[in-house]
Amino acid sequence: MAAISAAMVKELRESTGAGMMDCKKALAAAEGDMEKAVEILREKGLAAAAKKAGRIAAEGLVNAIVEGNTAAIVEVNSETDFVAKNADFQAYVADVAKQALNSESADIEAFLAEPWAGEPSLTVAQELSEKIAVIGENLSIRRFEKVVNNDGCVVSYVHGGGRIGVLVDASCEVVNDEVKEALKNIAMQVAALRPQYVCRDEISADFIAKEKEILVAAAKNEKPDANDKIIEGMVAGRLNKELKEFCLVDQVYVKAEDGKQTVAKYLDEVSKAVGAKLTVKRFVRFETGEGLEKKQENFAEEVAKQMGM
Repeated sequence: MAAISAAMVKELRESTGAGMMDCKKALAAAEGDMEKAVEILREKGLAAAAKKAGRIAAEGLVNAIVEGNTAAIVEVNSETDFVAKNADFQAYVADVAKQALNSESADIEAFLAEPWAGEPSLTVAQELSEKIAVIGENLSIRRFEKVVNNDGCVVSYVHGGGRIGVLVDASCEVVNDEVKEALKNIAMQVAALRPQYVCRDEISADFIAKEKEILVAAAKNEKPDANDKIIEGMVAGRLNKELKEFCLVDQVYVKAEDGKQTVAKYLDEVSKAVGAKLTVKRFVRFETGEGLEKKQENFAEEVAKQMGM
């Protein structure tokens, strides 16, 4: 069986909110498999539904740019928040976003190998190395995405001074200030509530089946004497609630005056007002440091002492 380290317990605890000893037991039962351990905790009702967004720890900035019907979003990481607030670093991240806007690269490796627009004799990677030398801290261009819209418009939204960035790509025969404002509102929704899909049609059957399996196990642990019909009802209700959180159009619109209007209803309302169907095709959401872990001195040692490891 794989050794269960304090760092593994720490990671599971932070991603699920479950107790330290429960995390240790789940990891032991899962033989060190992190995803299986999350499932075990969920089945026991000890963890919330996994959003798999990752813990925010790394520093840096997200920047988004739109020119006409083309948009790009980038994340550039730094070691410290101090550097992230540096004007030189912020200007560099803006330049990286412009580079991405004009890039034809399909992945980060190809992007780093491109000629740097500001100095074509250097590649993007070489310019990054020079910026590291100037700033005096390790930097990383972590990811980028480019969106080209041909049947409507794309809008951007950056929150928290660059902590979160969003692009929303939508189709609409009418593109005016009202449509752009509506899409900006949707981008704010994406930033705040972190949906994973636009609508339920995007969710795979495998994902639904796995969620049902986990929810069935959790329901049976909660009500061991319940019959299949009751368990089925519990699972259906909980799955529907999860999907409303996962899917953008099913979420309650954050600016709804009655606290009930969904994003889908809001889009319908805007569509009627402008006389054309407004449909969100996709969105891109970057959060600085998402899924990364910043080094924290002595935390693992502290956990190990508490657990007798």
